[in-house]
Amino acid sequence: METPISKPRFKRILLKLSGEALLGSGHNIDPVFIAELAQEIKTVHDLGVEIAIVIGGGNIFRGVAGSAKGMERTSADNMGMLATVINSLALQSALETIDLEVRVQSAITMPQVAEPFIRRRAIRHLEKGRIVIFAAGTGVPFFTTDTAASLRAAEIGADCLLKGTKVDGVYSADPKSDNNAKRYTELTYDKVFSDNLKVMDLTAITLCRDNKIPVMVFSILQKDNLHRIMRGDDNRSTLISGESDG
Repeated sequence: METPISKPRFKRILLKLSGEALLGSGHNIDPVFIAELAQEIKTVHDLGVEIAIVIGGGNIFRGVAGSAKGMERTSADNMGMLATVINSLALQSALETIDLEVRVQSAITMPQVAEPFIRRRAIRHLEKGRIVIFAAGTGVPFFTTDTAASLRAAEIGADCLLKGTKVDGVYSADPKSDNNAKRYTELTYDKVFSDNLKVMDLTAITLCRDNKIPVMVFSILQKDNLHRIMRGDDNRSTLISGESDG
């Protein structure tokens, strides 16, 4: 049994999840994984952490990929933003199944399925212990969901942006193809820029740097990882801030 903690590492977080992480065998959304993810989020919510979430849409449709195949970019990006709404509603349903209060706020107005994004309302939801899922990216084309996550993190005053991916941190090279790839435990924003490390797009990482929001990159596929980070046990993750390199 895990030792209880008196105070979580962060009070308010923005959790960024890749859409690809929701993929299952033969499914755009794996219902088993999303149920497990909901339980993982609940363990952190039970610590008193205020949680906002941004989910990508790559498991359903990626605007950049559509554009690369000849689609008009604005239309492709709009389709990608709608894919994030589908993922957001799926996660909302999974979280509500385990008795958590959740609000989906969409940057594209669709009142039948989600609230519009209103910053003050989002903060009020968080203060009341509700989980807020920000859908539809920034609401405009040509911006990634990483940028949307950085923007929303700044707007709500998040203590940290936690980027949940399929790998356990940031590496010097692709660990799947390079056995000598080094996993960093800590990085500065400037190191990410200078070494062209593929963490987030440059707009997203710049927003975090300019607003002094640390970024924690970790594997969402490793059970209890999110809870471990809240306990300060982040040995299998990478922290990006303006303070040190490692």
